[in-house]
Amino acid sequence: MLKLIQINSSSTACVIWLHGLGADGHDFEPVVQTLNLPYIQFVLPHAPYRKITMNNGYEMRAWYDLYDLTLDSKQDEAGIRESQAEIDAIVQQKIKEGIPAERIAIAGFSQGGAIALFTATRYRQKLAGVLALSTYLPLSATLTKEMQASNQDTPIFMAHGDFDNVISIQTSERSRDQLTAQHFHVQWHAYPMAHSVNPQEIADIRAFLTRILPK
Repeated sequence: MLKLIQINSSSTACVIWLHGLGADGHDFEPVVQTLNLPYIQFVLPHAPYRKITMNNGYEMRAWYDLYDLTLDSKQDEAGIRESQAEIDAIVQQKIKEGIPAERIAIAGFSQGGAIALFTATRYRQKLAGVLALSTYLPLSATLTKEMQASNQDTPIFMAHGDFDNVISIQTSERSRDQLTAQHFHVQWHAYPMAHSVNPQEIADIRAFLTRILPK
């Protein structure tokens, strides 16, 4: 099981929030504090350390190996599926603790957002929603075969920066279009920012969470 940070002791709703490449679970603690939603439990896991090919094999916290940042590049399927299984296990643990699946959302930024999208679209029980921030859908060619009808109408909040020079907004838009083509319910947001978050996005996230996870 992954090491994780837990904010709030609520047993009525939960958001599992995955950090980006090279960060850790502490990365989004300030955002969670800004959201100020004490009735929601936030779970912030730390990804394991991996050698990252596109960073010359340098070892850092990562949900999977990276070769490039385009949808057409080679992808680390084994690593992606390993992280999917880890997040599945956290969801199952929260269900055992008494939080229904439909009161659990999966969120993530950049590489963490990729795992959030990949996991939620394939999860067999209905989830509350997905936050996919500055990210894309990995292994998109497998979506049609592996997607679960239980989450086709689950709200997906996708957000990206117009000036993102790490993952292009065009890459994210392509993933959005692939999801909507399979009738997933994507709410698209673009902001005047780089590969980051901004105050308006945080306000929109809060509004989204209070709608999908009402008190």
